[in-house]
Amino acid sequence: MNIEKQIEAYILSQPEPKRSEMQELHQLMLELIPKGKLWFEDGKNKEGKIVSNPNIGYGSITIPNGHS
Repeated sequence: MNIEKQIEAYILSQPEPKRSEMQELHQLMLELIPKGKLWFEDGKNKEGKIVSNPNIGYGSITIPNGHS
């Protein structure tokens, strides 16, 4: 399943009013950052155990380690 479908499935799995609010926020983020790197983490480890909350991301950044 591609990232867009994973995000759509996750949002649709949420109860109202959270679902509508998440969908509105997702659309706003896509409009504000149209070229951002879209990503989704489902919160499960490689064994399928839930280890964190799911996350939707709209970009990436590399943080320098402070060494020159």
